[in-house]
Amino acid sequence: MNKTELIEAVATRSNTTKNQTAAMLNGLLDVIQNTLASGNNVQLVGFGTFSITERASREGRNPATGKSMTIPAKKVVRFKPGKALSDSAAAVKPIPTSKSSKSKADGKKK
Repeated sequence: MNKTELIEAVATRSNTTKNQTAAMLNGLLDVIQNTLASGNNVQLVGFGTFSITERASREGRNPATGKSMTIPAKKVVRFKPGKALSDSAAAVKPIPTSKSSKSKADGKKK
């Protein structure tokens, strides 16, 4: 689901226009971004917690040259899903693929 599809789904469920829903979603995203930029966490009970963590510097390798290099430390956004979100995701059944191992075996010549 992309942002446009999310706006459409929320607008339908909340009986608001797409423009109103887009404004609310953009406002929500701005508040989350500004809160994280100020160094604070955003906790949405049942959904999850957005936080800022420090990633330590580490040694890496330039794939083009193979030379060893230091990757500098930086701050990154982390998301820890809440229990309700985790439980909901765990309950999703995998979608069967159209290609199965059985059909591959049947298609081979002996």
